[in-house]
Amino acid sequence: MSADDGAERIWPPVDYSVGRENIRQFVEASGERRVIYKDSKVSGEAGFRDVVAPPMFAAVYCWRSVRPALADAGIDMTRILHTSQEFVWSEPVCAGDTITTVAELRDRAGSKKASTYVLGTVSHNQEGDEVSRGTWTILVKGG
Repeated sequence: MSADDGAERIWPPVDYSVGRENIRQFVEASGERRVIYKDSKVSGEAGFRDVVAPPMFAAVYCWRSVRPALADAGIDMTRILHTSQEFVWSEPVCAGDTITTVAELRDRAGSKKASTYVLGTVSHNQEGDEVSRGTWTILVKGG
């Protein structure tokens, strides 16, 4: 089934409150070493409002909208393989921001063996500024 066959669907926005601890945990888990992502003084000297999040932190706040979209589409989460993701970043994300993300199903194609879902995300901060756009490609075993 393709988006032309009615696969397109948009889910309600999901908010994510970015905290210093969230950024710290991501930085630690990802092995990021740059001090700008760890120290509010260094981030401030670089012109950011607070501790700035690494760009790939987008995976954290976007996943909050992607996961419910997959579940709502009836996808068994134990059968998925996350095959790719791409992001385009705009405004930086900092501790204290509230990020609102909308997920949409852009395309679906499949057979009895497997289906591929392509989802898109668009995220904005509390000021309404776009912070990222994402494309998520997910393979579901068993159609």
